[in-house]
Amino acid sequence: MATQPTKNKPMVYVWHHFILLPMLLILALYGIRRYAAVFGDDSEDSRLWFTVMALAVASFGVLLMLRQHYALTLQDRIIRLEVRQQYFEATGQSFRPLESQLQLSQILALRFAGDAELPALVQAAIREKLSSKEIQARIEDFHFDHMRV
Repeated sequence: MATQPTKNKPMVYVWHHFILLPMLLILALYGIRRYAAVFGDDSEDSRLWFTVMALAVASFGVLLMLRQHYALTLQDRIIRLEVRQQYFEATGQSFRPLESQLQLSQILALRFAGDAELPALVQAAIREKLSSKEIQARIEDFHFDHMRV
């Protein structure tokens, strides 16, 4: 019998966390240092180090912004669970069979609906292929999400 792991390990992207981020941070700091040494010169070295510094800083910023992408992906998963729970509480039935017929944008829009109108909106979204804006327009008891990043 194979033993199952008992601890959940944190997700680490080796390329992101241990290679690209440190490498770009070092390159950005080194580029800034080198550019500061030749700042004001109208030389090829000055332009080269400015370009290296600008590309490294921009790339470092892009990698840091991936954290926002990770947060939004997690929030999308949580919203799916919230809608599943809300639908189950409102109808006593599982939302999973219906979920496969809906796009993520539709599910994200359905989270704003109150319990009383959610089942009818889900059926209308599937039957009429409503867009997220159309779903939101039909919501009468709107519950705004103030916690979205």
